[in-house]
Amino acid sequence: MSVVRRMLEWFRVAFGPGPRTADGRRTGGTMDIKRDRMVFLGYGKYWRSDAIIGLMPIEEDRGPKRRTNVFVEGRVEPIIASRTEQSILEDMGASEGGFQVQALREAITELLAAFHEFSPVLRRALQHEHHFDVEQWEQRVGELLRAPQTPAAIEQNELFD
Repeated sequence: MSVVRRMLEWFRVAFGPGPRTADGRRTGGTMDIKRDRMVFLGYGKYWRSDAIIGLMPIEEDRGPKRRTNVFVEGRVEPIIASRTEQSILEDMGASEGGFQVQALREAITELLAAFHEFSPVLRRALQHEHHFDVEQWEQRVGELLRAPQTPAAIEQNELFD
């Protein structure tokens, strides 16, 4: 079992928390925006999550009531929000868990590709000496990757009728 533990430890180190900028903000990744959800922008301002097309932190003249420029469909000028871009993203549906799921999915895909590269000799050695069945894990991980990614949509349209 020590081979499995070492592999899991390597996995955690290699694919731990996702890439971040120098100031600690997460970079890259994909997100699933929850439709028809009202996002609080601060001080009584709300906007639909699927109409928000961009967020940009305010760097000059930043302060109370001035944290993030929120770009929305149909408006030339951004809305000035009093909340940070991270808190707005979380309300839109892009939580930290979502980023972690995407990073884990990519890591598992790479792990599966590595399993495919194992030689028959290594597969037999792992099976006989460490009771680690590479073929079984290939099949199991492959099934996890083929599982549906999108959760069932939450119907909120009745709230807006």
